Amino acid sequence: MVMYKNAKQLVSRKWLLALLISVVLPASFVVAQCKSYKLSDRGDTLNCVDMQGLRQGPWIVRIEPVRLDPGREEEGYYIDGKKDGIWRNYNLQGDVISVERYKWGMLNGKSQYYSVLGLEREESWLAINPTKAYDTFEVPDLYDPTLYRNVVVKNEGRSLRHGTWTYYDPTTGFVSKSEEFIRDSASNPLAMFGVGLSKNKRLPADTAKQGKKSEKPSVVQDWEKKNSGKKKVEVRDGNTGY
Repeated sequence: MVMYKNAKQLVSRKWLLALLISVVLPASFVVAQCKSYKLSDRGDTLNCVDMQGLRQGPWIVRIEPVRLDPGREEEGYYIDGKKDGIWRNYNLQGDVISVERYKWGMLNGKSQYYSVLGLEREESWLAINPTKAYDTFEVPDLYDPTLYRNVVVKNEGRSLRHGTWTYYDPTTGFVSKSEEFIRDSASNPLAMFGVGLSKNKRLPADTAKQGKKSEKPSVVQDWEKKNSGKKKVEVRDGNTGY
């Protein structure tokens, strides 16, 4: 029988035991849910595959170099076999090459891509709920960005370009190009040619409907002014008299 010198020592032992139980039991519970898993250097459970064969929880994946692929290492979180939240990719030297955000296993939100010199581009994505067989999108008009039309499309389980895509000069950090997308359609399809569309763009006015006469040539105006008030005006009509 273990004898305690005082009540204070007994309380301290009970507190330590409770702490160990609170740490060990959840870890044991997680391991029990995994058909296979790995342990990190700190004892954390990684790369768990559950009894249904689905990836769950935090994962670290190392891809070795193959031919022209220099290899990489990626880390992030899985929910029911699908990537979720922030995923980071590193080269095998430990430098960040991308930071991506996922939902339902598809890109969703902002994603950044880097070279050894710095940030190269920032993309914006919209994930479509895979439980929907079809979805309705508002597609902008090609020539008037203030007009939209509803289009029903089949859900193919992919992400759509949505929002601002920005390209940077990694050596200076300045923006070199920017594009806008609305549900995979360019809000300005002429942007790649450096042409902007005015939000207040109007079609040419129909002067015939407004009753406005077209302006006469200056030669005709001079002739009318010279011969105004005359009862008879001789005009050559091309007749030769034959």
